[in-house]
Amino acid sequence: MFAVLKTGGKQYKVQSGDTLRVEKLAANAGDKVQFNEVLMIGGDKPQVGSPVVADAGVQAEVIEQIKGPKTINFVKRRRKHSSKRTKGHRQQLTLVRVTDILASGAAASGIMAAENGAGFVKAAAEEVKPAKKAKAPKAAPKAEAAPKAAAKKAAPAKAAASGGDDLKQLSGVGPALEKKLHAAGVTTFAQIAAWTPEDVAAMDEKLSFKGRIEREGWIAQAAEMAKG
Repeated sequence: MFAVLKTGGKQYKVQSGDTLRVEKLAANAGDKVQFNEVLMIGGDKPQVGSPVVADAGVQAEVIEQIKGPKTINFVKRRRKHSSKRTKGHRQQLTLVRVTDILASGAAASGIMAAENGAGFVKAAAEEVKPAKKAKAPKAAPKAEAAPKAAAKKAAPAKAAASGGDDLKQLSGVGPALEKKLHAAGVTTFAQIAAWTPEDVAAMDEKLSFKGRIEREGWIAQAAEMAKG
């Protein structure tokens, strides 16, 4: 009996006892794997899949992880760049020995199905679910942080609504800059009129507009508006 299996985008015709090299499988030496993409079963009662034979499988044992022959890739650009590059590559492969060909009953064999680059399909599906459930409680702190952030944003608005002045009347102050002033605790013209040189220097650092307070004359404007 022989079988035609597909793995790593390639097709192989195998018999029991054959040794072949396939695209790298996430398995260790000595592991037993099963290829479930069987396209054809040959023998006394041949079966052709559409596209695969249902419940068929090819069982094998991993011998070792190997590398294919080295290939050289040479690239040269002649006109504009006048550059060249040489790069070598050795494809990672897995050496396996076919132990059995199952025309049916592959699903109940108890051997994990092998998939290139992704490990064992059945084992991965069983191990990932508990991990996701364990990580779920970590989302709780984010939910608690949201009300705190909302409270911080609402604080300047409440302060402005409870007797604060319209700071946008100052030269060069727009909605965005007014929000920064509220965040710094400045809500009235009287506060700005009472600023000392030290206060001005500290506020320049907070607003990231060095020299703007003096250049626009905020203190003088605020003093007049506070009187009015």
